[in-house]
Amino acid sequence: QVQLVESGGGLVQAGGSLRLSCAASGRTFSSYARGWLRQALGKEREFVSAITWSDGRTLYAESVKGRFTISRDNAKNMVYLQMNGLKSEDTAVYYCATSRVFFNSSASGYDYWGQGTQVTVSS
Repeated sequence: QVQLVESGGGLVQAGGSLRLSCAASGRTFSSYARGWLRQALGKEREFVSAITWSDGRTLYAESVKGRFTISRDNAKNMVYLQMNGLKSEDTAVYYCATSRVFFNSSASGYDYWGQGTQVTVSS
């Protein structure tokens, strides 16, 4: 089992920044990749970004490229999502998730999920 806890969400004005954090505990050695996904009200969950745990390769959704940056701290078992230039369409619940096998720009294939943190961008 892997436990994930997100933090850092909140209310921000359009154009502002937030940094999300994801703390992992448990059998984290089984993680191949960590991802951030989001779900807006009334919409399906969508991929935002992912990073491989061993060598730090990254993937981003087209909608966030150039604005969001994913990073990891292996020693602390943390993954971060720096979000700059936030837009109203970024409003969603953001989830941290881990995958033992997959590393792709898909919202599926993740084994463990956090509870999510709300990000609200006011225009």
